[in-house]
Amino acid sequence: MTSNRQSDFSGILSTLPEEPGCYMYLNESGVIIYVGKAKNLKRRVSSYFNKTSDNPKTQLMLRKIHDIRYLVVKSEEEALLLENSLIKEHQPKYNILLKDDKTYPWLVVKNEPFPRVFLTRKKTSDKSHYYGPFPHVTHVKYLLALISNLYPIRICKHNLTKENIEKGKFNLCLQYHIKKCLAPCVGLQTEEDYNKNIETIEEILKGNLNEVSRHLYDQMIELSQNLLFEEAELMKERYNTLKNYSSKSVVVSQEEEFHNIDVFSYDDNSQSAYINYLHIAYGSIVQGYTIEYKKCLDESKESILGMGIVELRRRFESKAGQVIVPFSPDIDLNAVEFIIPRRGDKKKLLDLSKKNVQQFKIDRLKQAEKLNPDQRYARILKTLQTDLHLKTLPVHIECFDNSNIQGTNPVSACIVFKMAHPSKKDYRHYNIKTVVGPDDFSSMYETISRRYLRLVEDGDSLPQLIVIDGGKGQLHAATDALNDLGLYGQIAIIGIAKRLEEIYFPIDPLPLYLDKDSESLKLIQQLRDEAHRFGITFHRNKRSKQQIVSELDAIKGIGPVVKETLLKKYKSMKRIKEASKEEITDLIGKVRAEHLFKGLDI
Repeated sequence: MTSNRQSDFSGILSTLPEEPGCYMYLNESGVIIYVGKAKNLKRRVSSYFNKTSDNPKTQLMLRKIHDIRYLVVKSEEEALLLENSLIKEHQPKYNILLKDDKTYPWLVVKNEPFPRVFLTRKKTSDKSHYYGPFPHVTHVKYLLALISNLYPIRICKHNLTKENIEKGKFNLCLQYHIKKCLAPCVGLQTEEDYNKNIETIEEILKGNLNEVSRHLYDQMIELSQNLLFEEAELMKERYNTLKNYSSKSVVVSQEEEFHNIDVFSYDDNSQSAYINYLHIAYGSIVQGYTIEYKKCLDESKESILGMGIVELRRRFESKAGQVIVPFSPDIDLNAVEFIIPRRGDKKKLLDLSKKNVQQFKIDRLKQAEKLNPDQRYARILKTLQTDLHLKTLPVHIECFDNSNIQGTNPVSACIVFKMAHPSKKDYRHYNIKTVVGPDDFSSMYETISRRYLRLVEDGDSLPQLIVIDGGKGQLHAATDALNDLGLYGQIAIIGIAKRLEEIYFPIDPLPLYLDKDSESLKLIQQLRDEAHRFGITFHRNKRSKQQIVSELDAIKGIGPVVKETLLKKYKSMKRIKEASKEEITDLIGKVRAEHLFKGLDI
């Protein structure tokens, strides 16, 4: 069924069937812009036009619809499979899209006399046995190497029919001489013996390692009891090789209920959704993969998880009847039981899957931020804005710290961060002028007043956030200064106390505690530590210079020019006192040198 214009939709909606199926929205050019599934086509499609969506993208899509088509199917599961296929084929603009859809490797046991086992990316209906697909080709190559070490099988492409072997069409090759093949091509290995090895190989590919290991062990014991020690040694080598491989696999449980299970977990952010898949066979994890969907409209996590389950089960050809999930997906599958575990081995499996999906999400984020560092800074600032409930993004942040020792040489430091990293050209030092004695609160009031009065007078931009190194007292002093300048409310301000890293707000008596691993807290700590470093360095230099000048000032006969000459060369009183008399005499003259030696008692 089709429609020409949106004005005709009311008539079309009334005739839609109340059956499961897929619907397609087309734009004016006849291009499919959205594909959806429905348990009830009439109810689902009508819902788009009977209520107003809050999502801007949905509103935009609805304005562009000029045609509606649909396909009826027998069940919701078929609708989901059809939706998946249509999205892949048409790549609609407003659909959630799978970011990767590459061809995955398989291991094939070829349907031929003396079957070969090899890697392929094309699955054909030739009655061969295919195992996989595997997420990574390295895993396939590792399995092939394991099989090669366990059982000698051919790699040649000869047509080893009984007639060709009897006619002597083939010759021995290198594989036979290096003991990688037992030469069935010239009749040195029977087809029955060869096929026994293939049967065992297929059990390994199915994940049934315990059964194969047990069989190898029994053979080894039997051969050794019959005094066939060379053959027993061969079985021992195969047994140890398989055990070594098995030890590298994650073993879950040997209970029968863990012989065929799928596990899915979900995570997302504002742009993408991530779904991890684990397949358990015979108690071991034999497959694992994570996919990413690019969000378009306001899709629910239940519908995205349902789509991912169908996609991954189809891709990896899973027929598992039990599926472990973190929450109920928006699908019903025939002969499939969805389990949300709360404890036990199944919960551990779900936790492992969650760990993998979270790591995949972090890795993708790191890759994106490595290509675009500004993206990382923007994300950190957005997180800080959310955590501190700020009205605007804190692109420009300033942090203040006071420094003094027993009230001497009081100074303040102002450091500036722009886009979450230091802007050192904007750093400022302040000598406290109006405060006598160790009064941090008054010092903070003076510094804030001088800083922002100057910015206002010069017409410079104000920060979006001020961070005060200190608790409630320092914060209130800074807030009073902003209030007196008429800036309170225009600039957000917080204080950070050192003891428990609590964050204080001007009008909130209770502090905010951010997670110790939070990027917001780490940025605030970086601001605080940088302000402390900058202030302490300035205070130390000022105190040192004052100490030197004061000591030289007390010596009669040593004027400003001589002081400058001495400080320029020796930098400190310690070095002046350690210098030789001859060197100092040559530098400032005999008379002045005698005054200096007398004053310093050297």
